[in-house]
Amino acid sequence: MEHNKVRLSGIAYESLVNGPGLRRVYFAQGCGHNCRGCFNPSTHSFYDGELRDIDMLVEDIKLNPMIHGVTFSGGDPFYQAESFSYMANKIKTLGLNIWCYTGYKIEYILDNKVEYGLELLKNIDVLVDGKFDEDKKVASLKFRGSSNQRIIDVKASIHSRNIVLIDI
Repeated sequence: MEHNKVRLSGIAYESLVNGPGLRRVYFAQGCGHNCRGCFNPSTHSFYDGELRDIDMLVEDIKLNPMIHGVTFSGGDPFYQAESFSYMANKIKTLGLNIWCYTGYKIEYILDNKVEYGLELLKNIDVLVDGKFDEDKKVASLKFRGSSNQRIIDVKASIHSRNIVLIDI
C-alpha cells in the first residue's frame, strides 16, 4: 500500500464525543481484535471501506478553523500504522492534537510488536488503549467504552518510561 493512502470506513467531520473539543474523526477500516459487543463491527473487515488520499484529507481539515483536534478510531488504526503515521505527521504540522483508539495495549506497541507502531505513537498525544470488554462496559465513562481501557498521555509515558494516565 502507498504510504499516502489510508483505508477508512468513514469520517465524522465534526465530533464532540471522540476526545475534547470539536474534532475530525477518521475511522480506520480493519480490525482483528474481534471484541465481543463492539459498537462498530462494520469496521472489522480489511477489505471494505474506501481507500483515501491522506494529503487530500489533511487539506480538508484546513477548511474548518473550528477543528481543535483529530481522532483516529476504528477499526484499529494500528493495523494501518504506516498510513496513520504519515497522516499524523501531516496533521501535527497544523498544530492540532491527536487522539487515537486501539485494542492493543501501549506496552505491546512499545515492544515493537506492531510494525510502524512506534512511528505512529510519536505523533499521538493521547492513546486510549485496550480491547473493549463488554463485561466491563460502563456507559458513564468519558471517551472510552469499558473500564479496562486506559487514557494515556503518550509523550509523558515515553519520556518517563512509565505509563502516565490522564484522569478524565
